[in-house]
Amino acid sequence: MQSILIVDDDTHILQLVRIQLEKEGFLVSEAKDGTEALAILKKAHCDLAVVDVMMPFMDGFQLTKEIRKQYDIPIIILTAKGQIEDKEEGFLAGTDDYLVKPFEPRELIFRVQALLRRYQQENNTDTIQFGDTEINLNNYEVKLGDKTLLLPLKEFELLALLATYPQHVFSRTQLIEKIWGMDYEGDERTVDVHIKRLRQRFSSLTSSFSIKTVRGVGYCLEPEE
Repeated sequence: MQSILIVDDDTHILQLVRIQLEKEGFLVSEAKDGTEALAILKKAHCDLAVVDVMMPFMDGFQLTKEIRKQYDIPIIILTAKGQIEDKEEGFLAGTDDYLVKPFEPRELIFRVQALLRRYQQENNTDTIQFGDTEINLNNYEVKLGDKTLLLPLKEFELLALLATYPQHVFSRTQLIEKIWGMDYEGDERTVDVHIKRLRQRFSSLTSSFSIKTVRGVGYCLEPEE
């Protein structure tokens, strides 16, 4: 699952865009201004940002510049004006694409998907790094310094999914669907068993991350600062 950050002070736009993106299988984070958006990006990985131009405290152009300084993710600007000056300022700030309000939700989806494909081709990464822990998505190895671990397949896939979206809380149902598949006929305790095994393997080997239980919801991976 890929994660999209939506930044807009209009709650109706936030809801509209979130519903459409979630229908397409994306994880969605919402922010109502630039400060909140930067706080979300600091805590959790996002694959793309959809940013409105007109916002309090920090407009979309300023936010785009701040994102560009720290993160290599595609950005789509939402503008209500559609004037050439706004488009120019957006591209100068570092946006990858723009969309004029009002817009068709499907058009936004097409643009999101196209940008993600382009960035994936340009920035195809095969490893996830947390401190001394390196997860290799190609050969299914986990390296801890000079030590290499080969995990059972489902444990590796579970760890890789959680590590790809640090700080994001996955429900047990979501983890079952992503790792074991929609046709899995076992119960959700399978997730708990695999999480327990991962904790047992890594708790004594590294402090670079931990897998947290969010009571009543599920699990998330937290990198240690």
